[in-house]
Amino acid sequence: MNFEWIAKYWPLLIDGAVQTVALLVISVSIGFVLAVGLAFARVSGGPVIRNLSLGYSTVFRGTPLLIQLWLLYYGVGSLLPLVPGLRQSFLWPILREGFFFAAVSFTLNFAAYQSEVLRGALLSVPKGELEAGRSLGMSQWQLTRRIWLPRAIRTALPTIAGEIVLQLKATPLAFTVTVMDLYAAAFKVRQDTLLVYEPLLVVTLFYVALTALITRAFGIVEAQVPIRR
Repeated sequence: MNFEWIAKYWPLLIDGAVQTVALLVISVSIGFVLAVGLAFARVSGGPVIRNLSLGYSTVFRGTPLLIQLWLLYYGVGSLLPLVPGLRQSFLWPILREGFFFAAVSFTLNFAAYQSEVLRGALLSVPKGELEAGRSLGMSQWQLTRRIWLPRAIRTALPTIAGEIVLQLKATPLAFTVTVMDLYAAAFKVRQDTLLVYEPLLVVTLFYVALTALITRAFGIVEAQVPIRR
């Protein structure tokens, strides 16, 4: 095993790790907010809103993430330069980058999967707790903010942690749209040095360490906020 190349390529590896973590944080944080809205639309929305939410979830969960990513990057991305004035706007430096399309596709995909998790968690909250809140004079917003949503999130924490780990393992797909994430950095190292296993081992250790960190963090949260029976 030869790891002497790390001394030369460590800045590239660090930049790739930052890109990977940034994709994960953006897609998970924004995707979770979208998922909450989609879940409530399924549970308590009207027929139109409920069916729209179901359709969104079905489309994004029923197609591979790679296809969604390519449709955005090669499809929508190829049409953006045709929008009048867009190239001269302050948004163009962001919209022309593959990172933007990767973040959007990962976010929309995560929201679809997470909405199903939260929908099940919302339905699992005992009706007695909601009725108790109403009997105390809580409005629907207060009931949702203080009882329904926190209780559902606590119930879904183990599944949420698993979904975040799956999202982390999907980030190397961003390499296919020119994002210089950690896997892309390892690929660059392989091209330059003709080493195959060593760069991949470094990438593997990073993903294992980050997975362990995510799992540990959620374990601490679960221990601090036990489920009330």
